[in-house]
Amino acid sequence: MLVLSRKVGERILLPDLHVSITVLAVDGNTVRLGISAPVEIPVYREEIWNRIQQQTRPPKIGASKENCPETLAEL
Repeated sequence: MLVLSRKVGERILLPDLHVSITVLAVDGNTVRLGISAPVEIPVYREEIWNRIQQQTRPPKIGASKENCPETLAEL
């Protein structure tokens, strides 16, 4: 893992992917980031990505229906 320090207004670039990440604000433990990426590169918060992954995996044998989300609309 690469660890970088940035101040408000500074950026991190991923030039081969045409992605830039800008620090917009810092307020206590909260950091607001702006991410600029081409539309063909999806950008997700980790918890949303984990939900999508749970819904796209086939249910395990013996899993109860209550633990298996039906659609992405539930996100």
